[in-house]
Amino acid sequence: MEKEVFAATGRRKEAVARAVLTPGKGKFTINGRDIMDYLQRDPLVESAKQPLAITETLGTVDIHCKARGGGKSGQSGAVRLAVSRALILMNPDFKQQLREHGFLTRDAREVERKKYGQPKARKRFQYSKR
Repeated sequence: MEKEVFAATGRRKEAVARAVLTPGKGKFTINGRDIMDYLQRDPLVESAKQPLAITETLGTVDIHCKARGGGKSGQSGAVRLAVSRALILMNPDFKQQLREHGFLTRDAREVERKKYGQPKARKRFQYSKR
């Protein structure tokens, strides 16, 4: 007998995450490690778990994620989007709730490139009149 599997992808900054949801007891792993061991900071863990809390599916599904690229913050955002999209595949009724909380919108902000003649993307060298 095959379990139902729901998979989705999420992106944030340079990070890409693939989430796989299966019915289970609420185990949440990223790259084979427990979510708290991997993300290491409570706000990032809470951010990744928010879609489950909103839809009240926190202890009913196991989530296995593969995250790569970027840093912990970007990966947390990517996991949140991937989990949200997978929850919709599992139950389309969740779409309205997740949309209202903004969990289905891909955060399109990227790092602005450095420009020549400047020390950073927008910072300029001090102007000297004389």
